[in-house]
Amino acid sequence: MSSTKPIDAVRSVVNELLADLHAKSGCERIGLTRESFGDILCEVGSKHATATTSESEIRTFFLSLRIEELALARACVAGNDSAWEIFLTRFREKLYLSALRIAREDSAARELADTLYADLYGTNVRDGQRVCKLSSYTGRGSLEGWLRTVLSQEYVNRYRRTKRLVSLDEESEEGIQFRAPEPEPAPPADQRLAQATDEALALLSGEDRMVLSAYYLDGRTLAEIARMLGVHESTISRKLDKLAKSLRKQIVAALMRCGMSRRQAEEALEVDVRDLQMDIRRSLAQESPPPAFSEKRVEARVREGPG
Repeated sequence: MSSTKPIDAVRSVVNELLADLHAKSGCERIGLTRESFGDILCEVGSKHATATTSESEIRTFFLSLRIEELALARACVAGNDSAWEIFLTRFREKLYLSALRIAREDSAARELADTLYADLYGTNVRDGQRVCKLSSYTGRGSLEGWLRTVLSQEYVNRYRRTKRLVSLDEESEEGIQFRAPEPEPAPPADQRLAQATDEALALLSGEDRMVLSAYYLDGRTLAEIARMLGVHESTISRKLDKLAKSLRKQIVAALMRCGMSRRQAEEALEVDVRDLQMDIRRSLAQESPPPAFSEKRVEARVREGPG
C-alpha cells in the first residue's frame, strides 16, 4: 500500500468530521481557524494511522480524542493570549499541587512547576522557532494527566542532573550510593468508581461486552470484529462510540447516586484504568444478570401454577 494512502485516508476523514469537531472544540474563542484545526487533526491522525488502518478506525480514533483540550493546547502553542489565560486558570493550581506531591517541599515544588511552565510556553528556540512542549500533546488522554506525566519526567530529569554533581564518595558516606529514589505513591482510585464501572459493564449484553473486549483488550480491528458478527465495520464503529458514551453516562450517574457531585464524578473518570482495583477483562467476560421479574409477571406465574 502506498505510504501516501494513510495520509489520504486521514485527510478524507478529517474533511468529513471537521465541521462538527471544530464546533465542539471551542476553537472560535481561542483563535484557531477551521483550516488550522484541520491541519492539527491531520497531523495527529497521521501519527496514529498505518497502511492497514481503515477509515472507520480513523473515524473512531478522532471521535475518541479530547478535542477541546487538544485545541486549547495547540492554541497555546500558537501563542494565543486567551488560550493561555484559560490554560493557567484551569491548570496552574493543579500543577502546583502535583509538583508538591512529587517534590514534597514548597520551594522545590514551585521551582519544578515554574520550569514546566517555561517548557510549555516555549522559552527555548530551535531553528528560529519556539520549542513548546505542548505541541506533543495529541488529545489521546486528558490534558491534566499528560501534564502530570510531563511534570514527573521533569522531576526525574532534574534528579539525575543533580546526582551527576554529587561524588560517589559523598553518597557512599551517606549510605545511599546507587539507591533509587522512592517513587511517590499515586493516590488510590476511589473504590466507588470500580464498583460503578463493574455495575455498568454487568448490565451490557453479551455481544456488547464481546465487542468492547475484542477492540480494547484484544486489539482486534473493526474489520475483524465486523467479520465475527457478520456486519459492516462502520456498524461496529458506531456501536463502539455509542457504548463508550453510554457507559460514561451510566458510571457518572452511579457515582452521583453514591454522593459525588457531577464534577467530582467527571474527575473520577480521569483515573488510569490500571489503577482500578478490579479485573476489567473478568467483568467483560461474565454473564449478564438475568432480568428482574416484575411483580405482575410473578403473580401470573403463581396463578398459572408450576409448569
